[in-house]
Amino acid sequence: MALASMTGFARADAGDARYRWSWEVKSVNGRSLDLRIRLAAGFDQFEPVIRRVAQDRLRRGHVSVQLAMVVHARGTRLRLDPDVADGLGEVIADLQRRFPKAKAPRIDGLLRVPGLIQAVEHEESEAARATREHAMTDSLIVAFDRLVAARAQEGAALARLIDEHIDAIGGLIADARATAAAQPEVIRNRLDDLIHSLLHDRAGLSEDRIIQEAAVLAAKADIREELDRLDAHVAQARALCADDEPVGRQLDFLAQEFNREANTLCSKSSDTTLTRIGLALKTRIDQLREQIQNVE
Repeated sequence: MALASMTGFARADAGDARYRWSWEVKSVNGRSLDLRIRLAAGFDQFEPVIRRVAQDRLRRGHVSVQLAMVVHARGTRLRLDPDVADGLGEVIADLQRRFPKAKAPRIDGLLRVPGLIQAVEHEESEAARATREHAMTDSLIVAFDRLVAARAQEGAALARLIDEHIDAIGGLIADARATAAAQPEVIRNRLDDLIHSLLHDRAGLSEDRIIQEAAVLAAKADIREELDRLDAHVAQARALCADDEPVGRQLDFLAQEFNREANTLCSKSSDTTLTRIGLALKTRIDQLREQIQNVE
């Protein structure tokens, strides 16, 4: 089987001389591909890149993408703000004129003046920024590839469970086919008894009406058509599970068809053994659909 889950988590860390960054991507089941993107300030240009990378690799699921950035300390330098320094000098000179006997201020005291010392980012070339964006895109792709691998690993576990449920459904269909209620001879005998009863107690019923009633009873008594369709659904489920393309939607629809036939089987049943098999079949189909909900 090549099924993929819609549940997964992945992370990719990288960096350069100025930044360290981290991409985190996680996904849960969803009806379609829904992206939620949270980017560090100043890196909004990556949103279309993220959408393109996601759409190339995923078909369904609620996918959250987050970018965290950390600036290295060596990416900045300290400088004296000339305007603040000039103003401070004028204030000190004025104080010295007013208080000539006061001690001159110390450097460590001056450094506490707000705004006197500023951290300034080094100017960066366009080539350096382009190189970083390329490296960030590469690490984004790594994160998504890891997510795909995680979803595939989870899908392998799902495939085993789905295979078990399909096997069990196939076994229950065989059991239903083997019951006496499904055998043509038993059906014929039951119809003979019903027709005889109608003829004996027809109370004014016309022959056409009796034939109609017999036809309705015959249709309700024969479950072979439902069993044939259930067998066809099992074969289709196995074929879908072996497909390399995303098949979650098709499997979900098929599970609904399974359930419809199982309901009809139970409604037609007048045999306790067949009813018990039908209820077990419905239980297995519900379990199958629960697993299918997370298939991409």
